[in-house]
Amino acid sequence: MKKLYFDCGMGAAGDMLGAALLELMPDPEAVLSELNALGIPGVRYRREQVSKCGIRGTLFHVEIHGEEEENHIHEEHGHTHHHSGMHDIQQLVHTLPLSETCRRNVLSVYQLLAEAESKVHGLPISDIHFHEVGTTDAVADIVAVCRMMELLSPEAVFASPVHVGSGKVRCAHGILPVPAPATAEILKGVPVYGGVIRGELCTPTGAALLRHFVHSFGDMPVLTVRSIGYGMGKKDFPQANCLRALLGESEEAQGSQDTVTLLSCNLDDMSGEELGFAMERLLDGGALDVYTVPIGMKKNRPGTMLAVICRPEDRDALVRLVFRHTTTIGVRMEIVTRCVLDRKTERRQTVLGEARVKTVSGYGVGREKWEYEDLARMASAEELSLREVREILDRGED
Repeated sequence: MKKLYFDCGMGAAGDMLGAALLELMPDPEAVLSELNALGIPGVRYRREQVSKCGIRGTLFHVEIHGEEEENHIHEEHGHTHHHSGMHDIQQLVHTLPLSETCRRNVLSVYQLLAEAESKVHGLPISDIHFHEVGTTDAVADIVAVCRMMELLSPEAVFASPVHVGSGKVRCAHGILPVPAPATAEILKGVPVYGGVIRGELCTPTGAALLRHFVHSFGDMPVLTVRSIGYGMGKKDFPQANCLRALLGESEEAQGSQDTVTLLSCNLDDMSGEELGFAMERLLDGGALDVYTVPIGMKKNRPGTMLAVICRPEDRDALVRLVFRHTTTIGVRMEIVTRCVLDRKTERRQTVLGEARVKTVSGYGVGREKWEYEDLARMASAEELSLREVREILDRGED
């Protein structure tokens, strides 16, 4: 399995991601020629080899009408270009000679940006103008990253927790805290951290590209590294300002990893019926799993811990459901990385008729299990027990 890992110890920006991916290309100049042939109005791509803190890597330059923006940390803030709306971006992207896959990825990244700006400013997406990220060079960065991800075609993409920096940043709206509000919104549910480095290390574009392509954030998975790319940021810090991309393979099917949110609360004044109803509503609301654990609480009261596993993007909606359908006054939230076996369901013809079987594999294991509903249907029709039906299907006998 081909895997790609982004080391975001100095954040992420569109130009840094583009530079790191360019270093993974067998023929970087051919990729640059292809990007320049796309015909993005006024845009020319070029690369420069530089060294930071003794590490050699690539600077990814986007020149617009022969000039490059210099008054920004990585690639976005401080621009004075015409503000673009989502409709303008869509029109531009549809004029470019991209594959449908690449075009969808570009527009999906911009959708993440639009949704974040909409939430931050309290405006509908149709009224959003991209002050920092709706500029030509940001479009060029996003298109370049999406095209190079298409060329690499990794089967799984991972990233470290994201270093966002600290302090303040100046943008079109004024002076804002780091991470900028749009960046913070995009990175909800993603493990992030600050530090002593003053400045914006992760930009909205970098955050959106990571959020779109990365399957799981955490420690680097087991892989045999084949190539490494260093994408340099334009500012200098005491620490090497680069994003590292490692491309490699795993020798066997390893399953996968993803990041989920774990919600939990303690309850001591709800009936079993009320708890059961709440669990049903949470599952209907998009929870991946809901379970209860008996616990001892203060004043020697027996109680119940309610736990909800959900996707990070569903967290807020499910927190509201927990408050609505339980008596809790507080919900704990944790970001959890989990290992998941690869799963698939297929239909098989058996001596008792068609039945579904679930197959799981990865991490050196593999097993199958007949679907319960099909076993129950066959048991009722044949007047057999579930165990007898299962044994018949496993043997493939009458």
